[in-house]
Amino acid sequence: MKAVRAITGTAIPLDRSDVDTDQIIPSDWLKKVERTGFGKGLFSEWRDDRSFVLNDERFAGASILVAGPNFGTVSSREHAVWAIMDYGFEAVISPRFADIFRNNCTKNGLVPVQVPADVGAELLEAVEADPELSITVDVERLLVSAPALVLESPFPLDPATQQRFLEGLDDIGISLRYVDDIAGYEASRPAWLPSTAGPATAGR
Repeated sequence: MKAVRAITGTAIPLDRSDVDTDQIIPSDWLKKVERTGFGKGLFSEWRDDRSFVLNDERFAGASILVAGPNFGTVSSREHAVWAIMDYGFEAVISPRFADIFRNNCTKNGLVPVQVPADVGAELLEAVEADPELSITVDVERLLVSAPALVLESPFPLDPATQQRFLEGLDDIGISLRYVDDIAGYEASRPAWLPSTAGPATAGR
């Protein structure tokens, strides 16, 4: 997981509400065990329609997905986040995220930017009108902005999650910050207890 302080780029407008994880990455793609290659399956059923926004070359290279409300609903499949990131998106903007989807975002390095409904609608309309519109997601200041629109809006991240992004820490990275404490605890455990030593503590 790489550190993220700010993301500046163009966006793709996905003007659909209640987008569920099966629409984000259809179940046919869940047979893969590695995290790579899911970008090809992102919205794959919708992409069969040549008019679908991901097929519009004007939006090629966008790093931000601007979606409608209630994004990432239904199942908890982490593959949905992998697909969005593998396609090239670094942040998703929506007025509302499903809780499990949002949690999967924060654990994998995809910034979930929750904005008020009017801000989300304004961004969707503006990006549809101007594919070159520049948007900045500032993780340090917790602000999303579009200077051309004179728009700036805060978005929520709790301090621990914000720190994850700023330092590029996943769950394993957070645990490894305490590797010396873990090793010290293991060294003091009575010998008759089962060993819990893993790669981080074995041999120390």
